[in-house]
Amino acid sequence: MERCTVQIVPQWLGQIQCVNGGVQSKAVFGSGPGKRGSFARTFSHELRSTDYVATQQIYAHYSLVHLMVVSITIRRLAHNTQPITIQLQTPFEPKSQDLDLKQGPDFQGAHYVYGRTRVPEVQGGPCPAVHMLWTPVPGALTLHGEERERCWQFLTAVAGSEEGAKGSYRRGLGCAAAGSLHRRHARAWAALWRGCSVELAGPLRLRRALRGSLFYLLSSVTPHPVLPPHGISPGGVANGARGEDYWGHVFWDQETWIFPNILLFYPKAARAMLEYRIHTLEGALHNAREQGYEGAKFPWESAATGREVCPEEIYGAQEIHVSGDVLVAFEQYYHTTQDQRLFREDGGWRLVCAVAQYWCSRMVWSEEEQCYHIRDVMPPDEHHCHVDNSAYTNAVAQRSLTFAADLARDLMIPVPEQWLRRAKSIKVPFDAGKKYHPEYDGYSPGEPVKQADVVLLGFPLMHPMSPEVRRNDLEMYEPVTELHGPAMTWSMFAVGWLELKEVQRAQTLLNKCFSNITEPFKIWVENSDGSGAVNFLTGMGGFLQAILFGYTGFRITRSSLRFDPALPDDIHELNVTGVSYLGNKLRFSITREEIGIEVTESLRDPPALPLEAVLEESGQRLPLHKGQRISLPTAAGWIQRSSPGTS
Repeated sequence: MERCTVQIVPQWLGQIQCVNGGVQSKAVFGSGPGKRGSFARTFSHELRSTDYVATQQIYAHYSLVHLMVVSITIRRLAHNTQPITIQLQTPFEPKSQDLDLKQGPDFQGAHYVYGRTRVPEVQGGPCPAVHMLWTPVPGALTLHGEERERCWQFLTAVAGSEEGAKGSYRRGLGCAAAGSLHRRHARAWAALWRGCSVELAGPLRLRRALRGSLFYLLSSVTPHPVLPPHGISPGGVANGARGEDYWGHVFWDQETWIFPNILLFYPKAARAMLEYRIHTLEGALHNAREQGYEGAKFPWESAATGREVCPEEIYGAQEIHVSGDVLVAFEQYYHTTQDQRLFREDGGWRLVCAVAQYWCSRMVWSEEEQCYHIRDVMPPDEHHCHVDNSAYTNAVAQRSLTFAADLARDLMIPVPEQWLRRAKSIKVPFDAGKKYHPEYDGYSPGEPVKQADVVLLGFPLMHPMSPEVRRNDLEMYEPVTELHGPAMTWSMFAVGWLELKEVQRAQTLLNKCFSNITEPFKIWVENSDGSGAVNFLTGMGGFLQAILFGYTGFRITRSSLRFDPALPDDIHELNVTGVSYLGNKLRFSITREEIGIEVTESLRDPPALPLEAVLEESGQRLPLHKGQRISLPTAAGWIQRSSPGTS
């Protein structure tokens, strides 16, 4: 009798080992694109003998969002009737140092435990509930002599309510009985890929890194609304057991590094990320009051309540730019969708107003310089703290106030005079002699910098500056930025050089990112020396922005989606499908000579706004009609709502 031993657990790790004629083979499983490269969130591994194939698949079901699946299939190859038995092992025990778990009655053949966290996030706060069901793992599986093939499926459902866990498990059983469980998962992923595509004619490793990064970011968002909404942690929520993986907490990484890529393709998923911040607004209001300020101060590390949960006080007290980063995401979403309902009815305006109030209360007037200061902060460059007038912090505060005022006008709400006055008069450090932005008051050229900081003024903040100043900022900070620092850094330098059409210099910097990518599943580590968080979504997000906003030159402005392509020498064509703008889906095909633009879809409810393309140099306007491709010379221009008389 053929025998095979499989170690199986409800989580995302397992081993399979077969003993055939004294020869043992072994494979260790993990989540990722999978051996077959399908990027359908299924890890599939096979072990073959002359008589049979044993296959194990592991996946988090994409449409049944609370369900995880492990399947084992045995398929007979030889024409014999000898039984084939697989011995199963599972080390899983329903015990946790963090959860107070109780055994519940079995449900439709599944074991059931439920409980709550042992410690609340904040003193006196609730202890979130968890409910888990899983298929018991038998000691062995046997393919009997008359059977040619058989599949066994082991389901695990985890949710915050009994109803959610049991409902998901029940639906999973139904799909399994109908033979559609994996097919439904694969179809959901196929539909997702049809809705967004980034294809380039260029180096294979760049194409693989691009596809892998987009895959992992899409894996981190849910296709269905989740209540309460959840944010995205730098390393995801599956990897939060260690401090370096950030415990699943949400940082500025969500809005600055991950959000723009999701927004470009899936505004509904981007909206859910913003709803997380609305849901945690009360915690942000508490944070501001606790520090003696008005309005809302979002925490450096956020979890369920919006209260500060960073274990080191200095970051929560000083790295305050995160509140401005949150508002930049709200602004990008609004300009891309014109979704006023989020602000009028769903809490967005209250959040925007509260952050604007916070910035006003955080500023102090300098009689000496006759401008507003923000003092005692930590900039994105975390090598420096207790500094005054961080260029990035002050610039993002200024942008927050400008957006709040613009939005108030759109919503026909009176604009507080202090918003306008402070936005106009806040200091953003600038050295007129050297024509660059010092990182903060007192910064000396040549001081080491941890990560991208001042270069973020150019993108994503689009702070007004000349090309000369943009170049000087890049040249000033590139040589002093930590070589092995966080993975997203060099992507932002690359975007800056692409703006200036220094395409090969940009590509050299972007190539540094490859040292953060681990094989075989293209999983990113935070630092190029292998340290820090794994599955580092922040680095992937920065890398994707270098492609989606660097190569294309996409910029989201108040009235348009700008483009100004720049392709390195080894990239001959870039095709981006599924770009969302004002209710339309667009396809861009970019070569060095030509840009092709086509509206592929237009929403009906609410109705999409009609669009036109405008060439910057000539001012020529070309209407964009669904299904009709237009061709333009490769140069700067923008997409905007159609003007009267465009034909």
